Amino acid sequence: MHQEVSYSFIVIIGFMLFALFFGAGNLIFPPMLGQMAGTNVWEANVGFLVTGVGLPLLAITALVYSGKNDLRSLASRVHPLFGLVFTIMLYLAIGPFFAIPRSGNVSFEIGIKPFLSEQAGPVPLIVFTVLFFTLACLLSLNPGKIINVVGKVLTPMKLTFIGIIVLTAIVYPIGELQAPVGDYQSKAFFKGFQDGYLTLDALGAFVFGIIIVQAIKEKGVTARKQILLTCAKATLIAGVLLAFFYSVLAYMGASSVEKLGHLENGAQVLAKVSNYYFGSYGGLLLGLMITAACLTTSVGLITACSSFFHALFPRISYKKIAVILAVFSTLVANIGLTALIKVSVPVLTMMYPIAIALIFLTFLHQAFGGRPEVYQGCLFATFLISLFDGLNAGGIEVQAIHDVFSRYLPMYTIGLGWLLPGLVGGAVGYLIYLIRKPSLRAHELRLTKQ
Repeated sequence: MHQEVSYSFIVIIGFMLFALFFGAGNLIFPPMLGQMAGTNVWEANVGFLVTGVGLPLLAITALVYSGKNDLRSLASRVHPLFGLVFTIMLYLAIGPFFAIPRSGNVSFEIGIKPFLSEQAGPVPLIVFTVLFFTLACLLSLNPGKIINVVGKVLTPMKLTFIGIIVLTAIVYPIGELQAPVGDYQSKAFFKGFQDGYLTLDALGAFVFGIIIVQAIKEKGVTARKQILLTCAKATLIAGVLLAFFYSVLAYMGASSVEKLGHLENGAQVLAKVSNYYFGSYGGLLLGLMITAACLTTSVGLITACSSFFHALFPRISYKKIAVILAVFSTLVANIGLTALIKVSVPVLTMMYPIAIALIFLTFLHQAFGGRPEVYQGCLFATFLISLFDGLNAGGIEVQAIHDVFSRYLPMYTIGLGWLLPGLVGGAVGYLIYLIRKPSLRAHELRLTKQ
């Protein structure tokens, strides 16, 4: 039976998706992109939107399209071991390795650091992160209505204030756009494309997709086609909103360089711009809202990661895992926001191509009959190249291999060297399946006769 879904419900799901992706941690990347891209901001921004908006929404749609209930089930199409390892890596990335510590760092950079002297040293960050993650841990151990209330009140307030800042920056720009720096000079689109990895959203989308499907099913929608259609419409709404806010934040960052100079990270850009337009009180208000939003995000991530690892290791209690995650996140956060982003780049440079390949293989699943050989060939080849990309991004460069790839591998120098090997690997995998097909059929016949 065809199940109708109201437009108001689709809009609600769309805004829910927008709120999930437009977390406080992600606000920092478009302004920094704008600062570095300068007059090439729009070209870089398009690249950023492809991986920072388009890819996460495709990941959600892929999960829904697959009919699987979680990422591990989807990734196990490659191999059960791959499904386990990739899922663990994903939860570590969106959890204690990067996303959870980043929420504490962003809160400090916007809410506390602007009011400290340059001689303050590391002690304020240590004290703040200990308090921040202690509170986040306590709330994750006793999740209740407070998080829902804070989220419902805070999200509109945060969006309103950010909206006021960026609209003010558009109507009354701080200065003229300056010359681009670094890779933004010659390959702005592809640098923006890789900057979108830093949002972690394509990885988080595999978790958010489960939430969206559950919300749709609670409305009585169970037909897979209708769930997919509802999800597609909701992702379109979220995509338009995300693209708008990311674009204006990027422009705000680009226009700030003339008077504010090149700053260390995007959190400082937001804080300085807010202070420029609205004085110290504006900076304080922004800091309070961002801190509360980051706290809510941290609680959600600690809860999700603790639930996952408790299900994986049931002998370790949920509470113990939550405490471990909070303590580890506190330690990681104290390397500072700029260092944390720098450390995350090599890992995400390696993981994102694998996620991209998995997303598109999911959509093509029916076309190649869902053969594991295709998944394995494509992802193995993708992994090999992205591994070298990750090592290069981390400063561990195997010069001989780098020289060969730069000379002979298409698109390697723009960060897409994994694309052609992935396609070839998938084709080789399908060829292996065709070669093995007669023997597989013979084996199946023997089994049926036994």
